[in-house]
Amino acid sequence: MGQKVEDIQQTVILDAPIEKVWAKTATAEGLEEWFMPNDFRPEAGQEFHLQSPFGPSPCKVLEIDPPNRLSFSWDTEGWIVTFLLKEIEEKTEFTVIHSGWGEAGETMPKANAPVSAVRDRMNGGWSGLVNEKLRKAVEST
Repeated sequence: MGQKVEDIQQTVILDAPIEKVWAKTATAEGLEEWFMPNDFRPEAGQEFHLQSPFGPSPCKVLEIDPPNRLSFSWDTEGWIVTFLLKEIEEKTEFTVIHSGWGEAGETMPKANAPVSAVRDRMNGGWSGLVNEKLRKAVEST
C-alpha cells in the first residue's frame, strides 16, 4: 500500500471582521470574487458546481455553521474543502483545509498527473488564492 498524501492546510490572519470574511467565503458572489465562478447556495446538502479550469466540478455542501465553518465536497476525486473562520479581536483567522487526497503515486485522470504532483500544484494555488485574492477581497474597502 502506498503513502497517503497529506492534507493541504493554510492559515492567514485577515484584517477584516469575521462577518465580511464569511460573506466572501460562504456566498456565490463572494466565492466568485476570489475563488471560482459557481452556483453555490449556503445550505447543507445543497449541490452546486465550481467552474474549474478543467470544466464544471460537482460539489456538495457538507456542513455550514455561520460564520465559523463551511465544508464541501469538490469534484469526483473525493476531495473535501473546509473553511474555518475564527474571530480574533477586529481580525479573522482564516484556515483552508483541502483533504481527501489519494496515494502519492496514483494518477489523477483529469490532470493526468500523480496525486502528489497535483497536491503540490494545488497547495501553491491555495497559497495565492488565500494570501492574495481573498486578502484583497476582504481587506479592500
